[in-house]
Parts: sequence; structure tokens; C-alpha cells
Amino acid sequence: MSNEGVVKELLQRIDRLESRQAMRDLVTDYCQGFDRGDFDRFLSIWWEDCVWDIGPPFGAFAGHAGIEKAVKEVLWPVWRETHHLTSNLKVAFEDADNARGECDVDCMGATRDDVVQMISATYRDHFQRRNGVWKIARRDVTIHYFNPIPGAQMTPPPA
Repeated sequence: MSNEGVVKELLQRIDRLESRQAMRDLVTDYCQGFDRGDFDRFLSIWWEDCVWDIGPPFGAFAGHAGIEKAVKEVLWPVWRETHHLTSNLKVAFEDADNARGECDVDCMGATRDDVVQMISATYRDHFQRRNGVWKIARRDVTIHYFNPIPGAQMTPPPA
């Protein structure tokens, strides 16, 4: 391989590493934006023409207006608090500007009437880079379970 070919391959490998980190940050901003009630942070991960298909019982939401409706009118009114923990992010590149990601999520939450819930799901993402910026173009959610935990409480430790 020529020096030019080696440099080109190295630059591609560096781009993929940086891109993977950007996608990990998107997954983190999703969790922390939602859990901390930071809508601007949450919205910043999505392209304007995105689709977020949460699946039953919630449905699919399109575009920034759909994301805002899902968060502010459907989800946040139900939850007093949530704690999302994602793991096992696997990214596969389709080309330089499109990638598919899959990760698992466990979420512990308490509804406004203090019912503690444990949710497990898989997120399947289409990450897309436009003008040098990675965001989520589509997220499909498969919920594996969504169960109350009788008798559980989410309370801070004593001071």
C-alpha cells in the first residue's frame, strides 16, 4: 500500500473513532436530557425530520414537534423521576455519514403517584451525519418489560 493509501486508511479509522464517540454522546444526552428535565439537551440529539417510535403503548412521533409532544405531553407528565442506564452500544457504519446503532436500556422510574417502575428495552438507532454533525435520524424502541415493583420506594438517603 502506498503512503497515500496508508494515510487515507488512517484518516478513515480516526473518523470512525471520533464518530463512534459522537454517537455515544448522543445516547448519553438522550438519557441525561430526559432524566434531568433538560429538554434543550434532549432535543439537540435529533434531526429536525427525525422519527422516534417508542412503540406500544406510546406510539411514534415525528420531527421536533413530535419529540416535544412526546416528552412534554405524554412522558414527563407521568414520571416524577427516571434514571436511564444504557449499555452494549454496537455501531455499524453503512457509509461515511450513516450508521446503525443498537443498545440496551434499563430504566428505573417513579410515577407522579409514586409507583416505582422497572423498564427494560432495546434502542435501534439510525445515526446520520449532516454538515459534519452526527444526530439521530430515527430511534425505534422495543420494550421488553414495563413492570411496577410493589413496595419499592425511590427516596434519597437520610442526611
